[in-house]
Amino acid sequence: MRQSPNIIITGTPGVGKTTHCETLAERIGARHVSVNQVVKDNECHEGWDDEYQSWIVDEDKLLDALEKDVKDGGCIIDWHACDLFPRSWIDLVVVLRVDSTNLYDRLKARNYPEAKLQENLDAEIMEVLLDEARESYDEEIIVELRSDSTEDMEANVDRIEAWWKQWKEDNRSS
Repeated sequence: MRQSPNIIITGTPGVGKTTHCETLAERIGARHVSVNQVVKDNECHEGWDDEYQSWIVDEDKLLDALEKDVKDGGCIIDWHACDLFPRSWIDLVVVLRVDSTNLYDRLKARNYPEAKLQENLDAEIMEVLLDEARESYDEEIIVELRSDSTEDMEANVDRIEAWWKQWKEDNRSS
């Protein structure tokens, strides 16, 4: 039995996942697990995709690299996908959503290649990651939150922190 829950914070690139994860991890004493960093550090990839300027992730290697940390609990997992993580690993799925105009501006500021920028805008508009979460996890552990402003982010972190404390209270061994 884990002493602390595992949360995945997902959404298209540019919705504020890393900012949410870093703030939350610092506030509640959890581990921020940046999947992109794990992929790089543990070579959980099959090479580099020039068109999308990103690693081609080897999901089996990635899951092997994450397994021990996640089994111990207390992880805030930061990644744009959630469907590869076993249900038994995850206690809360937070899908961050952002207005497409804000998203365009954020991705443009990151100098995303046009194909990658358009694909991510389409994914956000079509609710691809929200659908992926709904197909992969039970509805009661999925939360959709807006991330258009700093105020949204602060309210989201407060809400997730309250959920974390409640989970720990509910799962405390007597």
